[in-house]
Amino acid sequence: MTFSIGVLGVGQFGGQFAHLFKLHPGVSAVYAVDELPERAAAVHERWGLDGVIGTFDELLKSDVDAVAIFTQRWTHGPLVERALRAGKHVYSAVPMAVSEEEIARIIEAVRETKLVYMMGETSYYNPATVFARKQQEAGKFGRIFYTEGDYVHDMDLGFYEAYQYSGGERWKETASYPPMLYPTHAIGGVLGAVPGHAVSVSCIGVKDDRNDGVFDKDVSMFANDFSNATALFEMNDGGAMRTNEMRRVGYPSHIRESRFRFFGTEASFEQLATTTVWQDKFTVEDVSGQVETKPTMSADDPSLADVAPELRDAFISGLAPVHDHARLPQEFLGAPNGHEGSHQFLVDDFVTAVNKNELPPVNAWVAARFTLPGIVAHQSALRGGERLPIRDFGDAPAM
Repeated sequence: MTFSIGVLGVGQFGGQFAHLFKLHPGVSAVYAVDELPERAAAVHERWGLDGVIGTFDELLKSDVDAVAIFTQRWTHGPLVERALRAGKHVYSAVPMAVSEEEIARIIEAVRETKLVYMMGETSYYNPATVFARKQQEAGKFGRIFYTEGDYVHDMDLGFYEAYQYSGGERWKETASYPPMLYPTHAIGGVLGAVPGHAVSVSCIGVKDDRNDGVFDKDVSMFANDFSNATALFEMNDGGAMRTNEMRRVGYPSHIRESRFRFFGTEASFEQLATTTVWQDKFTVEDVSGQVETKPTMSADDPSLADVAPELRDAFISGLAPVHDHARLPQEFLGAPNGHEGSHQFLVDDFVTAVNKNELPPVNAWVAARFTLPGIVAHQSALRGGERLPIRDFGDAPAM
């Protein structure tokens, strides 16, 4: 079986994913959709897509089978729901949504339509998460009682340019996006390896002091002045998970922007910017080589002309030894990849789920567990760190 897909928002990442969907043998046709017609036309020509569709409304009225959404991060929830209600399978970039209500509406739409929804969380295939997932499945950690997932990305390292690219003249209004409303790279990397979910949280937000108009409540469309935030989550099994979301930090995020730590009763796993170790009660093993990715293309490739140099590593990183290379279609060999080798796996997950009518790994219920804890954490930070409960939507029902 094959299906057709329209990619909404073919900017920096959307265009790369349109190319991968076009290469996948399980996809029959790929269409570009963007509010800027010239951008859609350029991606259509560059990757040899099957056409351009002018607007999202036109896409929903068409006979295209699926939609991939790569719009601004706070817009996903309503767009996903509309696409599902229009009878389309949906792949969505992160985050799933920005409120509990939006998440609930997506889950209800998936339940009622029985269509495939998948959130494209890159950390699910971060090599560190893949390594930890394999160790956990083999029982090597013992009981995992404490974890850490950090998304440590300084604004100076490419984010100013990224927001200027997507936000236009009023980009400072959107660049103040609350860090904890973009939690899935940190939380998803932990929960992608450890079964379970967060049940409560206490979070501290750090107010920004750069005074450059970003993270300024009077400018921010989100009335947000937190540039950094730290959350401590209680897990359903009695353990703890800590998450950092940092946008002002002296750290080389272009080398490794997401990093993880897992502590179990028998063994543990830890990452720094350039070193990764597996350790038990007696030994320490450097496993950096197992999680190191190799570039798939040059950072100077013309397709990356609109991407800040500090962000290009996220577009060119290929597979690591710990990845299951064999499961990917042959058409992906030598193709662009990114976010530590995750892009090709995410595309293959979605295509496989649609063609086999099965749940993808990061389905709506899993996506809720990756997303909602951060939303509640931000509310906790606004309330001075008050401990708040986190709703769980349960496990996904069988399709």
